[in-house]
Amino acid sequence: MFTGIIEGLGTIRNIREEGTNKHFTLTAPFVQELKIDQSVAHNGVCLTVVAISGDEYTVTAIDETLQKTNLGFWKENDTVNLERCMPASGRFDGHIVQGHVDQTAVCKSIENANGSWIFTFEYEASQGNITVEKGSVCVNGISLTVVNSRENAFSVAIIPYTFEHTNLKNLKVGDTVNLEFDIIGKYIARILGNRNS
Repeated sequence: MFTGIIEGLGTIRNIREEGTNKHFTLTAPFVQELKIDQSVAHNGVCLTVVAISGDEYTVTAIDETLQKTNLGFWKENDTVNLERCMPASGRFDGHIVQGHVDQTAVCKSIENANGSWIFTFEYEASQGNITVEKGSVCVNGISLTVVNSRENAFSVAIIPYTFEHTNLKNLKVGDTVNLEFDIIGKYIARILGNRNS
């Protein structure tokens, strides 16, 4: 389980294909603290550490993960948002994040708001996912508060600290991001859907 509070940025050093899988080797500020089999969220995608060598570690993504997230677009030297699992004694500074991406979205606009930034994302509404005004959403692993919630789009306001300490500073209009919608909202939507059917 994660909270959507980014611990650090990783850099992709190598991408190796094996069948339909891809092995990603990255550097990170906390590599020396990692262990084999540990779960780390990469742009919001929970991946297992399978190898550690010096200041680098490797994770593997299967084809389903590559198809349903933005990992298939990753290139060497790309920057990735990283978060290790929350310890039992930790704080929920963000919100409950599982590391299971629901779908991707496209960045439609980035507006400089005189000291902060407004990012607007659009996603395919047919999958039944929703946002609510002032609710939580996870974008590339970052816990954010929704503003201007619409049927297939929403915006988020980004403070300077978040902008500088995540890969949002590298995001461009047209780029694809990972979305994980609020788990509580998903359960409520499922319950109401089952009652209506």
